[in-house]
Amino acid sequence: MPRGFTTTERDRITRTLLAAGRELFTRQGLRKTALEELVAPAGIVKSTFYQFFDSKEALYLRLMLDEAGEVKAQVIDRALLSTDDVREALLRFLHTTLDVLENNPLWRRLVTHPEEMAAVAARLDPERLAAMGDTNPSTALLEYVRQRQERGDVVGADPAVAVGALQAVLLIPLNTRYLADPATYRTTFDLVADIVATGLTTRRGDPT
Repeated sequence: MPRGFTTTERDRITRTLLAAGRELFTRQGLRKTALEELVAPAGIVKSTFYQFFDSKEALYLRLMLDEAGEVKAQVIDRALLSTDDVREALLRFLHTTLDVLENNPLWRRLVTHPEEMAAVAARLDPERLAAMGDTNPSTALLEYVRQRQERGDVVGADPAVAVGALQAVLLIPLNTRYLADPATYRTTFDLVADIVATGLTTRRGDPT
């Protein structure tokens, strides 16, 4: 029979597994992380792991959902939605997202390795994956842009195109090695962010 755990023990083990997953997935990714590495810090055997998570992918998803909720609060709730000035809102979104990419290694890993999310999607049922919808920063950004386009505050009619332009700015810190001088990437980022945010919001009222 599986060993029983007290509530305190379960909480401790869960926290330890999440901490181990965060460190290992960030450093070496989902595929290269062995179950033995995840359970060792918690002092449990591999078979006991499944009393806490169905799979490595389920642990990865839990971390991703936790990260997505906090990142959404940072880049959407406290940045994008913090002002009615659309250009300023887009700039705040871009600069705050840059801060997240620089200071949150797990989120940076999630952004730069979409194949890991695909591996999660392949192993988990759609209902569990749908749980990310409410906390997904990309979904919230798309909805914001759609609403602003309908109001005439953002140019264009396809929100995916405007969001794509914003996402293109965010590729700069992920590809600094391709810049003429990588040391200038923050200045480059600021310039491109301003150009894109201004370009998306300064043609209101132009003839179509």
